[in-house]
Amino acid sequence: SDFPQPYSMYGLDGTGSFHIIFFRNGTCCSLSDYFYSQNLTIMKLSSCILTLAAILFSCQGSQPSGSTMGSEIVYLPRDREIVEETLARFPETAKSEKGPLMVKVARSFLETPYVANTLEVADSEKLVVNLREMDCTTFAENCLALVRTLQQKNPGFESFTAELEKIRYREGIRNGYPSRLHYFSDWIHDNDQKGIVKSVSQEIAHILLPNQVNFMSTHSQQYPVLKSHPELIPQIVLQEYSITNRKAWYIPRNKLPDYESELQDGDIVGITTSIEGLDVVHVVIVWRMNGKVRFIHASSKENRVVVSKETLAEYLKGSKMATGIMVARPL
Repeated sequence: SDFPQPYSMYGLDGTGSFHIIFFRNGTCCSLSDYFYSQNLTIMKLSSCILTLAAILFSCQGSQPSGSTMGSEIVYLPRDREIVEETLARFPETAKSEKGPLMVKVARSFLETPYVANTLEVADSEKLVVNLREMDCTTFAENCLALVRTLQQKNPGFESFTAELEKIRYREGIRNGYPSRLHYFSDWIHDNDQKGIVKSVSQEIAHILLPNQVNFMSTHSQQYPVLKSHPELIPQIVLQEYSITNRKAWYIPRNKLPDYESELQDGDIVGITTSIEGLDVVHVVIVWRMNGKVRFIHASSKENRVVVSKETLAEYLKGSKMATGIMVARPL
């Protein structure tokens, strides 16, 4: 009754501050300005604060059931258990080669359910830890983060989440939805710059990828966050422009038989695509079996993490959309 129609009922910024903004006579004002201008009594002020507190706690109550949603990280108790079980399963690996260790960790997730969009759980960009279900990219990220954690002096769940955040976000800094590395060619570039992987496609084949990305900005309705927050699209457009104008290398599908001997266990491979506006359509982890290059991946077709039935070359040949591969080698 005493409040005008709110323009925005909430706005948690990076400091955790809570902001409420109102329109007064067509002009934007803060809550404190509004109280001052209206000469609200202490009784009314207390009543208003209680009402707003109820709204705030009601909003917080909409978090996923059973999840641990602190200020920044979303996970279930089972996710922590999986990390701790994995760390216990592979002791004495601090000096192990990362490639073979990547394969061991990847194999430990065989039969894990494939689920898409597991990162879209909150309106703001949280660090989502989900090892119970994965898509092809989160599978590769989780395996890489676990390997890097295993090789630390004091591995644990907290060090795992720090590694995962460093891998998933541009320059290792989570700062809203646009900071996530959505395009995999950008993921490879950024993680190469951070010294987490080495982009080896150039030294293997030295063939430029015709890389023009714009799928997210031109299909924003397919992305829940962009659909809800169209104001983020200009930032995505700028990122797409930067990616498009950056040189990237790949191994074309018809050249793979000539270069597959260069692929190593644990290499993270992005499968490039002919789909307009996209760079990579699938992500896999290389596993050489009996001299043949197979791979481990979270498969949408199989609905779980599996070892491929065919070689990588055969997989590419059987896909109408696949044009080649980009290769990132864990460091």
